[in-house]
Amino acid sequence: MLWSSSGIREARKEKGCLTCWCPCITFGRIADIVDKGSKTTGFSEVVYALIANLIGCGCLYSYPYRTKIRQQYMLEERPCGDCLVHFCCEPCALCQEYRWKGNVEQRTGGAMATTAPVFQGSMNR
Repeated sequence: MLWSSSGIREARKEKGCLTCWCPCITFGRIADIVDKGSKTTGFSEVVYALIANLIGCGCLYSYPYRTKIRQQYMLEERPCGDCLVHFCCEPCALCQEYRWKGNVEQRTGGAMATTAPVFQGSMNR
């Protein structure tokens, strides 16, 4: 199914609202992607919600997943460290991480990239 640009914008807006009001759901989905289903989504959501509500800092549980997902998709750590990104703007970091998977799948035709592309040959004229 082809989406119009307005449909894509609406999907992003919906994900942003969900993450703003209930970040534990978005984090649970990210954890499921990173852990490749080894933990249930509900487990990650509950742990995140408990940490966020008890000590007010869910980023302590979520930022290591940013590191894992960057390593999994070979992304650079910029503009600053993973912990700082999560500490300064947790909802933005979660939305970005959830979007990374879709962007990688779109570029690879639906297949998950697990290794860097191999360069073969040299540039010829």
